[in-house]
Amino acid sequence: MVGATRDKAERAAPAIGRRPWPVVLYLVALMLVILIPALAVSLVLLNRNNDAQEQTIRALTTATVEAMTQAVDNEVGGMLTTLRVLSTSELLHSGRLADFRQRAVVALEQMGADLIALDDDLVVILNTDMPFGTSTGQTSDPASALRALDAGVAVSNLFIGKVTGRALFNVLVALPRQPSGVALLGLTQEAARLTPALQARQLPAGWHAALVDNGNVVIAATPEAELEPGTTLPVRHPVPDAAPDQWRRELFNGKTVVTAERRAPLSGWRVVAWASADIVGRPLDDSRLWLAAWGALIALFATGAALLISQRVARSVRGLRREAQALGRGEAVTPRAYPVAEIAEVSVALAAASATRQAAENEVRFLMRELAHRSKNQMTVIAAMAKQTARGADDVDSYVQGFERRILGLARSTDLLLAHGVAGVLLGELVESQITPFSPPDAARVDVAGPVVRLNVQAAQIMGMAVHELSTNAVKYGAFAGERGTLKVRWRIVDHRLDFNWRETVPQLATSTDRVGFGTTVLQSMVGRSLGAEVERRCHDDGMEWRFLIPLSALDPTAVPVPTEESPAE
Repeated sequence: MVGATRDKAERAAPAIGRRPWPVVLYLVALMLVILIPALAVSLVLLNRNNDAQEQTIRALTTATVEAMTQAVDNEVGGMLTTLRVLSTSELLHSGRLADFRQRAVVALEQMGADLIALDDDLVVILNTDMPFGTSTGQTSDPASALRALDAGVAVSNLFIGKVTGRALFNVLVALPRQPSGVALLGLTQEAARLTPALQARQLPAGWHAALVDNGNVVIAATPEAELEPGTTLPVRHPVPDAAPDQWRRELFNGKTVVTAERRAPLSGWRVVAWASADIVGRPLDDSRLWLAAWGALIALFATGAALLISQRVARSVRGLRREAQALGRGEAVTPRAYPVAEIAEVSVALAAASATRQAAENEVRFLMRELAHRSKNQMTVIAAMAKQTARGADDVDSYVQGFERRILGLARSTDLLLAHGVAGVLLGELVESQITPFSPPDAARVDVAGPVVRLNVQAAQIMGMAVHELSTNAVKYGAFAGERGTLKVRWRIVDHRLDFNWRETVPQLATSTDRVGFGTTVLQSMVGRSLGAEVERRCHDDGMEWRFLIPLSALDPTAVPVPTEESPAE
């Protein structure tokens, strides 16, 4: 029945409250609580770092494009300077164009450009790329020539030369009227000659650049751009209000690109740089990919660690459960070494509780045996008290009264035994508990003193009955019979024996009978025989004195008394 009840309680216990979670779920939840915010913070930091990198790339690209623009203007500026130097030639002003042409060919040999001279009708009257006197008709770029006549200087857009069929551009300078008839002097350069100016500065990886004219026609481009001069650039069409270094996202051959530009102040051309949006955003994408990969790897590792730890914790908890069940069954529990310190402490606590329970159960069993033994002794004592009380009684009333007093005295001794248990009864408390019911109102007439002495069960019962009988005799015949009698009780330890002295002082001692009653039997027989004591009774002129010399071994609470088959009052 008890086992069935316990099993039923164990089955019903988990149903109380909400359903519990295993340890592994708590560990995984703890891991996620730590990992998710860490990944979120890492993602924010990555975005900020990417923004910083993008700003750096933007600044680097803008600076590089500006440097390319400056390099192109330097090339154009160099051509203008050459034209201005040639325009001051005396051969030109004097009309000696053949000699002027020959000197110009020598001067332009390293530059790779051709010199042209136009009249007011924009007809080419001199071209270093052709023999002197050969006429090619009107210039291939009349618009730039007209602008040069109006503004004094002009840089043309890209055009295709009539003679060479190559992509060219002109730099023109207007001249004052002179006898030679030359109105414009210009240098014609192949567009490909400007490519080194774009390559002089290194763009960030994945970026390309092109030099375009005012019609967005490519003049020159970096080799990786794969754009031929004369083609139209599909991005960065001129926008008057746009900032020169503003970044844009546009479509280039079906792909999204990021573009930047810078306009050359001298030529009016623009350097346009672009890169795939994937390349620009690749660092962030790569970082996010690595973050996701590492996050997944850490989560996988942490989950494995959580499973391993949860298994160890679960085994320890199951071990604690078995120990608790053993404790509930009253079995001995031995502390075990668990990997978790707190669980190990609980195991030690369970072992201590088990030891305490075992000790308590042993004490209960001992007390039950002791109770049975005491009950037998009590019955024997009560039977003896009944017989002796009957012998000294003259009628039923006196018998009942005397027997009742002795029963109450025995009860007081028993109360002290139950209160102190195996520790032993204090002799002082025992004496006072037996004397107090008989003491006179004047407390000064009673003097009880002695060292601390503890009595075992048998000695406490016998000494309690002895003090009770002495107190009864004091009421009948001694110190408590009159108004002026006194009682002094003293005890001490002498030569491993208890020297107990009961001295009554009575001014007018009452005459007592010589008949031996129950009290005398207790004092002389039980104390002397059961405790191995020497009992001495002295009669003084002023009162009675009793002295007991009891071996301490008979009083020791730790000593196990040897029960006798004899009645204590036979």
